[in-house]
Amino acid sequence: MTGSRPLVIALVWHSMNSDNLGVGALTLSNIAILREIAKAQGRRAHFLILGWRDPRPWYSESPDIENIPLRTRDLAQPGGKFAAAIARADIVFDIGGGDSFTDIYCPKRFLTIWGTKMRTVAARKPLILSPQTIGPFETSWARPLARQIMNKARFVATRDTPCTRFVKEMGVRREILEATDVAMRLPYDPPPPRTAGEPVRVGLNVSGLLFSGGYTQDNQFGLKADYPALIREIITWFRAQPNVELHLVGHVQSRNQPVEDDHRVGVALAGEFDGVRVSPFFTSPTEAKSYIAGMDFFMGARMHAAIAAFSSGVPVIPMAYSRKFIGVFGTLGYDHVADCKSDGAEAILARIRDGFERRDALKAEVDEAMKGVNARLDRYAELAGREIAALG
Repeated sequence: MTGSRPLVIALVWHSMNSDNLGVGALTLSNIAILREIAKAQGRRAHFLILGWRDPRPWYSESPDIENIPLRTRDLAQPGGKFAAAIARADIVFDIGGGDSFTDIYCPKRFLTIWGTKMRTVAARKPLILSPQTIGPFETSWARPLARQIMNKARFVATRDTPCTRFVKEMGVRREILEATDVAMRLPYDPPPPRTAGEPVRVGLNVSGLLFSGGYTQDNQFGLKADYPALIREIITWFRAQPNVELHLVGHVQSRNQPVEDDHRVGVALAGEFDGVRVSPFFTSPTEAKSYIAGMDFFMGARMHAAIAAFSSGVPVIPMAYSRKFIGVFGTLGYDHVADCKSDGAEAILARIRDGFERRDALKAEVDEAMKGVNARLDRYAELAGREIAALG
């Protein structure tokens, strides 16, 4: 490696210990991509991970990764922890937690996500928006603020066609790259070869948040079907299939936030249905993906659980509750998404049954779509490498 000082890369709104393993998958994947770029350029990389403070232990430790957990006060202070970290960085990659650069949650959250970008630009550090869902921006004041900061980035990467169209229509003039979700590159351990006669392994991710009715517990996300009843129907159908082993697989696992926790819902359902297996409480996104990779068919409402299946070659039916699902998978030409906001229980069950029965054909589609995934992420790596090389 050339040079004695490492290249310091700040990864904003990433996390090395989020209960949401999807956010963790974005982090570990972006690290893997950027570490390889630095290595190819003869540089040593040192990563500063900047995201919310969480109680979970780190997924893993590495001498080139420094975790800097944040609280709101760390963002507000001009000389605080966030500002000090950005001052140390040579370049900043902001992924917005995957889908938080929007005003649909609350004004405070938007201003927080926007404010870190503005602080980065004010510090005169190169800012890249890593592949993410951007928008919508529904308030009259949020849209111009979002457009302003995107026009100050080195480039803006989206993860689907609808998002790319939206950003262009907003009037963003900076280079826009339509990539895909970086979690498609999450490293994992492939499963051992299967032997003849083993049961067909089916994975079902049950969202604890949807099962609870959302944070408001009153069908906050406007699902057409009764989600708990739908899940029980899915379990009942698969238990009736010969030689099928059903696994309930959590992907947001929280000991501190019951409304979010997939794992405790899985345990409760396994108590209702004999013979249903529950995945472990995973220590990392890589462990979760390695488990999911051992399935023969998968379905689920956590998008990154579906991405873990898809990117490890498992035929999957994503169960969408927001536009990000159809955007990501539709852009890749994979049209097997069940839309839980517009489809009733019978339509969703029919799609799942059909997908299971045609799982070999779906796997062939997944394998073909992954060629496009790799091309898109290669292009992201190329542009990121260009910006790193420009640092000198």
